[in-house]
Amino acid sequence: MDENLRLVRYFLAVAEELHFRRAAARLFVSQPTLSDQIRRLEQHLGVQLFERTGRGVVLTPAGKEFEGEARTVLTAWEQAVAITRSAAAERMRTFVIGFVANAAAELTPLITRRFRGRHSGIGLEMRQYDFREPLAGLGAGQVDVVLTRPPLGHIPWLHTRTLFAEPRVLIVPTAHLLAGRDTVSVEDVLDEPFIAWKAPGPCRDFWLALDQRKGHPIRIGREVVTVDECLESILMGAGVAFAQASSRRFYARPGLAFVPTTGLPLTSVVVAWCSDHETPLVRDFVHVAREIAEIDGCRVPVPGAVPRSAAL
Repeated sequence: MDENLRLVRYFLAVAEELHFRRAAARLFVSQPTLSDQIRRLEQHLGVQLFERTGRGVVLTPAGKEFEGEARTVLTAWEQAVAITRSAAAERMRTFVIGFVANAAAELTPLITRRFRGRHSGIGLEMRQYDFREPLAGLGAGQVDVVLTRPPLGHIPWLHTRTLFAEPRVLIVPTAHLLAGRDTVSVEDVLDEPFIAWKAPGPCRDFWLALDQRKGHPIRIGREVVTVDECLESILMGAGVAFAQASSRRFYARPGLAFVPTTGLPLTSVVVAWCSDHETPLVRDFVHVAREIAEIDGCRVPVPGAVPRSAAL
């Protein structure tokens, strides 16, 4: 999406919520990022759009005028995008699948292979994103569908279907006292420093298991944006981290141990798409992904059954 249109979308979210924190959560961006974008828009227009109050914000007279025009512009843009994408879906093009981390684990090549076989006339591209973009380019219109992991927050235009769920593990250096344990719980690691994802709030909190800490403060050893940064930080002793159990199969390396956890909710993998970009190809990809998950999901190894240590 064009940068100016993104600013318009951000403005309308704040205008509807009249609160930066709620608008940021709705847009799945950080509050400082949203504030910076609104400030840029105001500087570009040369007017103040909002007045800050102790309980939120209110629209200025100029802001109220801009709101009506902004809705007209955004509606026209979304209609143009929908019409253009619908026409393009019937032609030869590249279908882009965004993903984060290890996508749908062992199911990923099975899904893409079957989808490619059903649509031999199109190109297929896998595009990886880091922790900062759990929607993997979907909101910006850079991809057609996404393989990712909730929580993703409440986003009105986002549609998802769950493919499978798996337990979580704790990743620690093999020299760590917990490396030899059969299982660990959150209570066992309350005082450990954690490697934190630089991700929007819901994702970051989920992987730090904040809900299970029962108010116990957390120590952040380092913040990272990629899996490799996370694993290297653990190897350097900067902290420990929770991850999906399939990480052991995809990211095992000397010096790391993957310890099964207890008392944590499962982590699920979903296929996600945008409601205003539900083309026939998107619908068929979702169908294929769910079909593969139902038929072949049992082939995904049970994460708890693999050895925990990747030491030499």
